[in-house]
Amino acid sequence: MNKISTEGDHHPLGEHPLLAGLEDATPLREFSPQQLEQTASEIRDVLCNLLATRTAHFASNLGVVELCLALHSEFDFRTDRLIWDTGHQVYPHKLVTGRYKNFAGIRTSGGLMGYPNPHESVYDLFMTGHAGCSVSTAVGLRSGDVVGGQEERRTVAVIGDGAFPSGIVFEALNNAGELGDDLTIVLNDNKMSICPRVGAVATYLDRLRSNPFYTGLKSEVVRLLDHVPMFGDPTERFLAQMKEGVKAGLLGGMLFEELNIRYIGPIDGHDMALTRKYLAMAKEIKGPVLLHVVTEKGHGYKPAAEDPVFFHTPPVFTDDDGKAITQKSEGLPPYTLHAREAIRKQMASDPRVTVITAAMCQGNKLEPLREEFPDRFFDVGICESHAVAFAAGQCKTGLRPIVDIYSTFLQRSYDQIFQEVALQNLPVVFMLDRAGLTAPDGPTHHGLFDIGYMRLFPNMVCMAPGYSAEVDLMLSAALAHDQPSSIRYPKASALQLEHTPAPVEIGKSETIRDGSDGAIIAFGAMLEQAVAAAEAVKDELDVAVINARFVKPMDIEMVRHSLTDGKFVVTVEEGAKMGGFGSAFIECAVTEELDTRSIRVLAFPDEFIEHGDRGDLFDQHGLSVPKITQTCRDMANSNLRSSS
Repeated sequence: MNKISTEGDHHPLGEHPLLAGLEDATPLREFSPQQLEQTASEIRDVLCNLLATRTAHFASNLGVVELCLALHSEFDFRTDRLIWDTGHQVYPHKLVTGRYKNFAGIRTSGGLMGYPNPHESVYDLFMTGHAGCSVSTAVGLRSGDVVGGQEERRTVAVIGDGAFPSGIVFEALNNAGELGDDLTIVLNDNKMSICPRVGAVATYLDRLRSNPFYTGLKSEVVRLLDHVPMFGDPTERFLAQMKEGVKAGLLGGMLFEELNIRYIGPIDGHDMALTRKYLAMAKEIKGPVLLHVVTEKGHGYKPAAEDPVFFHTPPVFTDDDGKAITQKSEGLPPYTLHAREAIRKQMASDPRVTVITAAMCQGNKLEPLREEFPDRFFDVGICESHAVAFAAGQCKTGLRPIVDIYSTFLQRSYDQIFQEVALQNLPVVFMLDRAGLTAPDGPTHHGLFDIGYMRLFPNMVCMAPGYSAEVDLMLSAALAHDQPSSIRYPKASALQLEHTPAPVEIGKSETIRDGSDGAIIAFGAMLEQAVAAAEAVKDELDVAVINARFVKPMDIEMVRHSLTDGKFVVTVEEGAKMGGFGSAFIECAVTEELDTRSIRVLAFPDEFIEHGDRGDLFDQHGLSVPKITQTCRDMANSNLRSSS
């Protein structure tokens, strides 16, 4: 890794003349092979130097450098269509599409987004962040161009092998084969998702990758191809296509061939010349084509290549002669670790308890559970809908499954939560990690909507811990309850409250401190800000702090008590205002025929929240301690005016 220069007139990323000269990707089509290789080197230099200074997607971006350059040198994506599945591997794409000068601010407030963003560039068609949707979107794009008489536009979807087993991918492949429109699907096979891949599809791809063509015979076939003109007269084109057809049969890509999708590969995705040749070939083939490209996650930086799981989104690190030295994290343990230990305790004491996750073993810090309880740990891959229906099936046999998935990804299984779990009234426990802000990841990953989409289902119990000790207590209560339930918690350090927790009873809140002037009622991790805000105004106002614990069922006695004697109520939550805890509180108050004029709801507005620092985003939307204290003052003054 090169040392970043920040002196004089140098660009903060260092000296990268080829990247600096790219106002868009057009010049790449005229670059010599040597210039493309130099561009690849410059991209890796930028990534290795900059991304070491912040938490960002690292290994996945290093792995697609050559693929990205090959794509942009064979297509003109100002008019052609390019969809990057999941989207966390688009840093090279951003660097070559005119965003090099602004790249130093990626994943910071006001800077470039860490995912594709149509507001940034014409080269980004969709704001992608969830896996598996690229092929469907690409099929739709191609269909729209055909209907609109723009068949000359090419459409390319790039999807990783980790996302490939998603059910929506096979729905899209089925439709693509039936439509028969020209379409290039690039399967970027790096043998990884966030965690090592699982499932039969992964095994199938492994078998394709280990075939004689890729491991040995490949070199001979490539050598022959180099001596055969590919794009001459119709006969030559036919011969080239025939060779690919024979090869597909030899290699076993018949799964795709039976869907009427031409299979080509696997090829070495770090061989830029070879990748360009096959992309050019794919353009000439009529109908949908799947090009199987094998890459190495973390390619070009040895520590990332050797440990791609850790280097998916590594902490800040420094490079010591090719060895990555990570900075030790400071602060209290996050809710995620408390959740893991609570699950471990339940699995150790009850052989009926299982854990189901969707390729989030590493993200949710579940690896020790996988090792300790291999027979009761199930990673189903990036298949969230299946995960929930799978859990329902386990429930019917008497097991007590825990579905541990990020809040934003659980949205993908909405129908299964309804049909297979809530409607059947099965006691599946949902543990929603990353519920709330995910800071630099931005709107595709913020878990702001789960309160609204979980609480509306009959039979569902919805809770959230306000401090660390509650995680274990809530999971115990959920597993003892014979109905479906959810526990939400953010990507944040868990509050260590000097307080003896009250027992967790379904639908009952907990009073942290009493107050005669009003109350701050916090749902979940916002309890920390609520306690700090009450303490900040203690010389002016006597404000109670209530740990709501539950949004469903709501604590009706707490609602009644909070709204007596003209006291004000401020509700705070790390979620969307629409359909959230504050909404549920007001609904309850209206049902009880209480006066709602003294209630103020603090939550995130009806808009998608951008990426940025967690504290800054709280402050922007009225959820920081100073903003909560000011709201209390305003509500107290308003009550005084009303009573005078």
